[in-house]
Amino acid sequence: MTAAPPFLPYGRQSIDESDVRAVVEALGAEALTTGPGVPAFEAQFAGAVGARHAVVSNSGTAALHLPLLALGIGPGDLALVASVSFIATANAARFCGADVAFADVDPASGLVTPDTLRAAVERAGRAPRVVLPVHLNGWVADPAGVAELARGWDAAVVEDACHAVGGRYDNHSVGACAHAAFTAFSLHPVKTITMGEGGVTTTDDEALAEGMRRARNHGMTRDPARFANPEQAFGADGAPNPWYYEMQELGFNYRATDVACALGASQLRRLDGFVARRRQLQARYDAALADLAPHVRPVAAQPGQSPALHLYAVRIAFAGLGIPRAAVMEALKARGIGTQVHYMPIYRQPYYEGLYGRQRLPGAEAYYDSILSLPFFPAMQDEDVDRVVGALRAVLGI
Repeated sequence: MTAAPPFLPYGRQSIDESDVRAVVEALGAEALTTGPGVPAFEAQFAGAVGARHAVVSNSGTAALHLPLLALGIGPGDLALVASVSFIATANAARFCGADVAFADVDPASGLVTPDTLRAAVERAGRAPRVVLPVHLNGWVADPAGVAELARGWDAAVVEDACHAVGGRYDNHSVGACAHAAFTAFSLHPVKTITMGEGGVTTTDDEALAEGMRRARNHGMTRDPARFANPEQAFGADGAPNPWYYEMQELGFNYRATDVACALGASQLRRLDGFVARRRQLQARYDAALADLAPHVRPVAAQPGQSPALHLYAVRIAFAGLGIPRAAVMEALKARGIGTQVHYMPIYRQPYYEGLYGRQRLPGAEAYYDSILSLPFFPAMQDEDVDRVVGALRAVLGI
């Protein structure tokens, strides 16, 4: 009997011997956390994306929350958020007590546009203090256009690039902060590189970087220049007391371990290979799916971009074909092919409906109704792509 082909999940990490050696070496070091591996990885990551500063944290959610803390976002402020994203994008603003206004997206790409952002502000009736565009699937959401609008509102831009590490647009690396105060990344296992769990936020502003570092460590500082209570901080000889620290603001334990940073550093050294393979798989899918149009189309490509796609998402005319999406997913699963939906619009979540009432934005609804993420990770072979597309053709009957 011929063995069944291996199951293909929608995403999977790639760990090799170099990653294992890096982690084992970190486990043998004197410091497992808050040691030298953290700033070393930060410097390596900043250099890789062309930013002045990188602040590592323990999740992509933390990587989104920290810049909002550094900006002083709080109650009474408005955060303008892409409606199609993982819930963490909006939650980061709510953690600060800010209100959220959801911007619609282009139905073919899932990305916010200047027009959808402007319309969201008109609905909200007030200007935002921060704008959080999402670089969905790895495609970038018009950074220059978003930045121009934000300047008019006197708002900061925090790019959610949790899907986009390794990408480029208009001769800029994603993360270089060419058009944003901050760029946030996730290094979850299914992302292009992984720390196991982890996140990184980049910025070109030294003061904001230091603010994020304090916020990830309970709001503590050991910097004598910042001490507010010199009578406690310094001895009779004027030297700082070696045990002394101050908590001057409320912070969080968002620290990343040296072990996780060792894995992240090893993965970062493999980034170019990961990106090259993802681009090869993207091209293979694009070609293989061409004759399934108009029933199946890849998410709309964006001009001037060289993405490192995190997800290979397609838009399927489920209603026109008369096949429910859930039935398609189950039929593909029976053939050993995993899929996922990225994402239901955030405003549909019960928490946000409780806050702001029922909303339905036409672009977000159209994107959500059609979207499906197919298997996409560097260890896939070319024939795996052909197998996925063949199974999809059979299940859809086209």
